[in-house]
Amino acid sequence: MNDLNTSRFASRLPASAAPAGAVRGLSRADAVYLQLRDDIFELRLLPGERLTEGTVAERFGVSRTPAREALQRLQSDGLMQGYVRGGWEVVPIDFKRFDDLYEMRELIETFAVRKLCVAPLGEAVRRLLDELGEIWKVPAAARERDGRKVAELDEAFHYALVAATGNDELAAALERVTGRIRVVRWLDLVHGDCLDETYQEHGAILDAIRTGDAATALARIEQHIRGSQAEVRKLTLHRLQSARTK
Repeated sequence: MNDLNTSRFASRLPASAAPAGAVRGLSRADAVYLQLRDDIFELRLLPGERLTEGTVAERFGVSRTPAREALQRLQSDGLMQGYVRGGWEVVPIDFKRFDDLYEMRELIETFAVRKLCVAPLGEAVRRLLDELGEIWKVPAAARERDGRKVAELDEAFHYALVAATGNDELAAALERVTGRIRVVRWLDLVHGDCLDETYQEHGAILDAIRTGDAATALARIEQHIRGSQAEVRKLTLHRLQSARTK
C-alpha cells in the first residue's frame, strides 16, 4: 500500500487503539485511556457498565490521577459519563441519538461535497484529491486490510473533504459528531465486511468531486453514509447480544 501523507489532518485522527502495555513512550493516563477505549470499542466493557476511579487504578496499577484523566478523556470522546460520587458509566447505546447524529453527519457532508463540486477546484483541493486518491483508488491487492487502520483512514477521509471547504466551523461540527458515533462506526470497519466497499465508494466520491458532478457526488455520499448507518445498527445489535450471552 502507498505511504500515507496525512500530515495536514493527522491531528484529527484517533490514537491507535493498541493495548496499553504494548505502547511505549506514553504517559500512564494515555496508556489507560487507550486500553479502556479499546475495551469499549470491542464491547469488553458493555454500554451501561459502571466503573470507579479506584477500580480502574487498581486494574492498571496506577494512581487515581491518571485513571481520572483517562476517564475524563473518554467522557470528552462521548464514550463515558459520570454518574454519582466519582463513579463512571460506559455511555449506553441510544439508537435514536445515533440516528440523529448520522442525520447531522449527512447534512454536514452533503453540504461540503456540494460546495466542493460547484466551486472551481483550487490547487490545494486538487492536491488533496490526489493524496486521497493514492489511498483509496488502489487495486484490491494494495488495500489496507487492518480494520482499525481503515477506520482511522476513513475518519481522515471524511474530515479532509469537509475541511477542504474552508469552513472551520463545519469541520469542527463534523469532528464533534464523529467522536460521538465512533463507538458504533468502529464496528462497521473492524468487525463488518465492508472494507472493499468502502474503498470503492470513497473512490467514486473523489471522482465525482474532481469532475464537478454534484448530482453523482451527492448521491454517492448519501448512499455511503446511509449504508454505514444501517450496517452499524445491525452489527451493534448483534455484537451486544453476543457479548451479553457470554
